[in-house]
Amino acid sequence: MPYYRRVGDLPRKRHTAHRDASSRLRAEELMGLNGFSEESALLYHAHAPTAIRSAEAVEQEPDRLVANHPLLPRHFRLHQCKEGGDPVTGRQLLLANDDVRLSYAVATETSPLTRNAVGDELVYVESGRARLETVFGTLEIAEGDYVVVPTSTTHRFVIDAGEPLRLLVAEARGHVSVPDRYLSSRGQLKEGAPFSERDVRGPDGPLLVEEEDVEVLVRNRAGLTRYVYAHHPFDVVGWDGCLYPWALSIHDFEPIVGRVHQPPPAHQTFAGPNFVVCSFVPRLFDFDPDAIPVPYNHANVDSDEVLFYCGGDFMSRAGSGIGQGSVSLHPSGFIHGPQPGSVEAAIGKPRTEELAVMIDTFRPLELARAALDVEDDAYPWTWARRP
Repeated sequence: MPYYRRVGDLPRKRHTAHRDASSRLRAEELMGLNGFSEESALLYHAHAPTAIRSAEAVEQEPDRLVANHPLLPRHFRLHQCKEGGDPVTGRQLLLANDDVRLSYAVATETSPLTRNAVGDELVYVESGRARLETVFGTLEIAEGDYVVVPTSTTHRFVIDAGEPLRLLVAEARGHVSVPDRYLSSRGQLKEGAPFSERDVRGPDGPLLVEEEDVEVLVRNRAGLTRYVYAHHPFDVVGWDGCLYPWALSIHDFEPIVGRVHQPPPAHQTFAGPNFVVCSFVPRLFDFDPDAIPVPYNHANVDSDEVLFYCGGDFMSRAGSGIGQGSVSLHPSGFIHGPQPGSVEAAIGKPRTEELAVMIDTFRPLELARAALDVEDDAYPWTWARRP
């Protein structure tokens, strides 16, 4: 979806000689999706972006995932996760399937230069501030920001001093985009979409870093490789195109309300391979005098539902133990809905102040150790309690 941007020093025509002040040729790099047939960007480097001096495999502990069996709803208290490390190597894997990995980081250190060649990353900033430095330039990110980092973008997170950077990260096996129904046939966000191009922030740049013998950590499906590059990847003097990292604040998402309760697709913000992401933001409740504002009981026939509770008041979950920093998992095959007493309590309420990110996957999620270590074991039985 990102619209065309032009940054820095570019030649008048594509694929033509572009020289520096001493007549030395710049090195052109095309970064594109789906084999030259979809969105792309052209970057111009001061040095060859292909010049590696060494490469070595990085050993990792294998992911230890277990099935959600017996089938149960789950509640994980992420604010009990350990603090420390950086936003890349310090991620704590929570849930995963063949399409997406969901991790949490409570980062206090700047990350190494890294590149994910498996797929796009969608990062949600729960709290804290950082600077995302990339080959395209810099994005300042803060609480409430979604950040889309395209596949194979070399980048690092530079942490601001002070509070830790709390991130929920969805690592896709493929690309993360805006839902097709929000876009015109030519790719412009339509009237009626819950955000517009004015809400999208692209990188400021270029960075123009001059260093030699620079390490970059690259992930592909086989694992991690550490390259040493002859020159720093942030030597891009200019770029243009429609493929680059971008940010959207959840606070710029415009909620859609109705006379009666609206289903989750009304809140959809992103689409990935076999998963969707929705934003639940402060909004007016349904305005029919007899409307029941909280969600009705529902069964996820085709999907596992993950909700990350980021702020505000989660009225439908009162009495469940859910709070700031909680993640709930309601799997396919489990009927779930409001907690006992919350339906009656919601009738007549004018609005909600909740803030939450929902990720629905269309294949079952398995559980990782970091999630099980912070699980609330009492959660599955909370619907049986008296209000």
